[in-house]
Amino acid sequence: MLDSFCHLRDYDVLTNVMQASVPITNVNTIGERIKYSRQQRGMTQQQLAAAAGVSTSTIGNLESGLRDKPRELNSIARALQASANWLESGRGTWDNDANVESGPDIRGRVPLISWVRAGNWDDANDPFLPGEAETWLGCPMPHSSSTYVLRVKGDSMTAPHGNTRTYPEGCLIFVDPEKRLPLNGERIVAKLEGENEVTFKVYKNEDGRQWLQPLNPSHEPIRQPFRVLGTVIGKWEDG
Repeated sequence: MLDSFCHLRDYDVLTNVMQASVPITNVNTIGERIKYSRQQRGMTQQQLAAAAGVSTSTIGNLESGLRDKPRELNSIARALQASANWLESGRGTWDNDANVESGPDIRGRVPLISWVRAGNWDDANDPFLPGEAETWLGCPMPHSSSTYVLRVKGDSMTAPHGNTRTYPEGCLIFVDPEKRLPLNGERIVAKLEGENEVTFKVYKNEDGRQWLQPLNPSHEPIRQPFRVLGTVIGKWEDG
């Protein structure tokens, strides 16, 4: 049984003091523990991926052993309501019954790239490699492995004075390209159809009509067809 425990004597030092209990389990890798927890929750790989904000291929690669030590571990653990420590090390109990919530997943580092690169970063399965980005930054939000950062250009997303949700020129936005089904009002990065232009705007969808809305009222809405490249999950700015 997974929740059975044993005590071990430290025969090397001839002591009768019991060591910390460890679970008896046949799940020996992170991938096997993720799969076990997912099955205990009655979730498919697709359901877990959606709940954790990662791709289905990420879950499949982890469970098959193609990836280990995932930087998305905390978000996967939250989605499974499982212990991140158990998923990573196999120690303790798998079921997270604690009444405290783990902090944000800040272990992931994501690349700061150009807008041109963002427009070409479509349907990618692997994260960027060092050298393919200007720099790498820690992301304070749960995110997929293909998340990237863009530096905002222009003032179209600078909101009027007094609006706290503003994105002035030069601030950084974290974009998750695996979130391509935004809700009305979410901030997105989109590519205009028939053009190479990539833009950052508010996604609007009302009565089946979709358009891109700037926060700055001096800029006009964009009503031509577009393709969602990703949803903005956070921002960072000096000061």
